[in-house]
Amino acid sequence: MLSVGVTGNIGSGKSTVCTIFRWLGVPVYEADAAVKSLYNSHEGLKQGLMALFGEGVYTATGVFDASVVRAKVFENAELMEQLNTLVHPIVFEDFAVWKRERQREGHLYVIKEAAILFESGADATVDKVVGVLASLEIRAHRVKERDGLDEGDFMRRVQVQWPQEKWRERCDFLIYNDGSASLIEQVLAIHQQLQLMSK
Repeated sequence: MLSVGVTGNIGSGKSTVCTIFRWLGVPVYEADAAVKSLYNSHEGLKQGLMALFGEGVYTATGVFDASVVRAKVFENAELMEQLNTLVHPIVFEDFAVWKRERQREGHLYVIKEAAILFESGADATVDKVVGVLASLEIRAHRVKERDGLDEGDFMRRVQVQWPQEKWRERCDFLIYNDGSASLIEQVLAIHQQLQLMSK
C-alpha cells in the first residue's frame, strides 16, 4: 500500500485538497492533529516535554499548554531543534501504526497531511509527495480571512516553513491552488494515477 504525503505552505489549501481525497474514500492522517493528541496521550512524550520545558507545560488538570512551548521556543532555535527531535519520531511511529490499520481495511493508498513534511524528515515515511502551491499574496489573503492574522503574524508563520520554491522539485505531483485550474479535477487526476500505482 502506498503512503502519499500532502504538503504545502500555510494558506496553500492542503487541507482542502485532503478533504477532496477524503470524499474519494482515501484515509487521511493529519500530522498536526495527531501531534496535538499525542501531547496529551503519549506518556513518553509527556515526560520528555516536561523535562524540556518544566511541569508548567501541562495545566493543573494535565492538559498540554501550547502557549508555554511557543513562548519558550520563539527565537530559540536550539530548543526548537530539541523539541523536534523529541516529537517527530513519535509521530512517525504513530503514523506507521495508523497506516497498518488502514492496510488491514483494504485501502489502496493513504495520505499523510503535513505542513512541514520535508522540514521534519517525514518525506522519508511516504512513497510519493503531492505539493500544493499558491502565491504568497493568495496565501496571505486566505490566512488573514480565515484566522484573522495580521501581516506580522502571518510572516512569522511563513518563516518557519521552507519556501515552496525549495521543496517543489522534490514533489512527485503538484497541485496549483491559485484559481488557474479546477482543484477537484487536479485531485481526481492524481487519485487515478495513485490508484494505478497501488495495484
